[in-house]
Amino acid sequence: MELNKIGLSLGFLCFVFLHGVLADCSTATRKVHRYNFILRETSFTRLCTTKKMLTVNGKWPGPKIQVCKGDTAFVHVHNAGKYGVTIHWHGVKQPRNPWSDGPENVTQCPIQPGKSFTYEVTFSDEEGTVWWHAHSDWSRATVHGAIVVLPANGTTYPFRKPDAEQLLILGEWYNGDLKEIIDNATETGAAPAESNAYTINGQPGFPNKCSKETTYRLHVQYGKTYLLRLINAVMNEEMFFGIANHKLTVVAQDGAYIKPITTNYIMTSPGQTFDILLTANQPPSYYYIAASPFFDAGSIATYDSSNTSAILEYTGIFAPPASPPYPSLPNITDRAAADSFTNRLRALASPAHQINVPKKINKRLFVTVSLNQILCPGATCGGPNGNRLSSSLNNISFATSTIDILQAYYRSLPGVFTKDFPDRPPYVFNYTGDVGDNTLFTHQGTNVTMINYGAAVEIVFQGTNVEDGEFHPMHLHGYSFYSVGTGYGNYDEITSPKTYNLKDPPEVNTVALPRNGWVAIRFIANNPGVWFLHCHLERHASWGMGTVLIVKNGPTKETSIRPPPPNMPRCS
Repeated sequence: MELNKIGLSLGFLCFVFLHGVLADCSTATRKVHRYNFILRETSFTRLCTTKKMLTVNGKWPGPKIQVCKGDTAFVHVHNAGKYGVTIHWHGVKQPRNPWSDGPENVTQCPIQPGKSFTYEVTFSDEEGTVWWHAHSDWSRATVHGAIVVLPANGTTYPFRKPDAEQLLILGEWYNGDLKEIIDNATETGAAPAESNAYTINGQPGFPNKCSKETTYRLHVQYGKTYLLRLINAVMNEEMFFGIANHKLTVVAQDGAYIKPITTNYIMTSPGQTFDILLTANQPPSYYYIAASPFFDAGSIATYDSSNTSAILEYTGIFAPPASPPYPSLPNITDRAAADSFTNRLRALASPAHQINVPKKINKRLFVTVSLNQILCPGATCGGPNGNRLSSSLNNISFATSTIDILQAYYRSLPGVFTKDFPDRPPYVFNYTGDVGDNTLFTHQGTNVTMINYGAAVEIVFQGTNVEDGEFHPMHLHGYSFYSVGTGYGNYDEITSPKTYNLKDPPEVNTVALPRNGWVAIRFIANNPGVWFLHCHLERHASWGMGTVLIVKNGPTKETSIRPPPPNMPRCS
């Protein structure tokens, strides 16, 4: 273990960073890992623009966490930035430990400037690639990194061990200050500004200005096979991804193995991760790695239409091409291409990687997912018709409390939330047709759903055509779930379940709800706690597209929420 001591000018404080700490999975003992994160403003230059932005340990993307299946990581976070921040461990279930899950004012209050908090990140059955990111306002754009969960001792990948592994993180670059962008949008009620570029491992690459010399390069050796760990840390768009002249074999999604599929491209939603096998079997040369947005939304939404690229560079002696080949990615609005990829995903469901899809459901929720408006007095806001842009689940726009919901629930504090999130929409209408103005306007509330421990849960998310509709990557904290069915139009309680895949549905933590369509998920509520459920498009989450599921304690200590740690950040 290599220790690099780095001084930080914060009075008498001095912090020690851990670098290059790799998990050793050769023993049966579950290990404890320790990491130190310092949040601080760091200068970066992209697109000929220099600015300071919040980072972890001065890196963008941030440092990698690597563990073995079932390990625990203690991550000490010190905030040397200018505003409060929390960290979420996306895809890590945190059994019985919602105190370290991270969403601001849901399971904790923010770590204020000058303060610290140590997260206990508890791994269980995750295996593959998940990730961590800030969960406060829009800070996750620059505060994020990978989590690699290796197979436990005595096990291995369900495919031939690759010769090497490589992280590829898709992100977004904003020329402006992110805090100012979201604060201005919140104040005016208008849509936030789009990004200025997408990035691969922090670099925009071709064809973006001032980016050619800094393009990220992935070096490969002819004949070798590489495991690419792809993370979609993009803020507001689904993305197509591909590598020129190379096939991609996808073997895992969201920290769970799938039946391998070979493809020319991938479609990934914000929050999703994919593990991909790449064999370097083409003539040694340079080949572009590229990502471009998939945009399926109505007139209200705007988006960054640029592309990002990196270079797949073979080792050896050869004449570099004047213009490397570029991957042929689907058109920016090609819904059929997006569906073609997504519909192929199936859980591996092998004896070594079994699944447990609930068949008998005893808790059902039918949730409409909508873009909305909130009336603004005098039509003085920056959204449509002078109103404030909003979003909702079952026509309730989530209102963040000043005291975190977990603390309020655990300590029985009154007046923080209500236990009446509706199991069905308050209004029944032609969700994907001519919706009129029936549900255009929403109201705000901190309404939660109470779920009994051990319940078999089904949630059907129904997209709506309110404000022309849009796609929504829905993410549930504390759980992976099975994506058992999806389709376009209105969900039908009789015919739609007949299309479910209950044999080998993919087990994921983030699922793409198609525009004006529906998606059904199932899971067993065996993780007690307070768990955030929200759209992983930041603009939608900022407008209120979220809610909270509270899974009650089971009958024993081992099926109940753990007591809180003594150093939880204080609520102001």
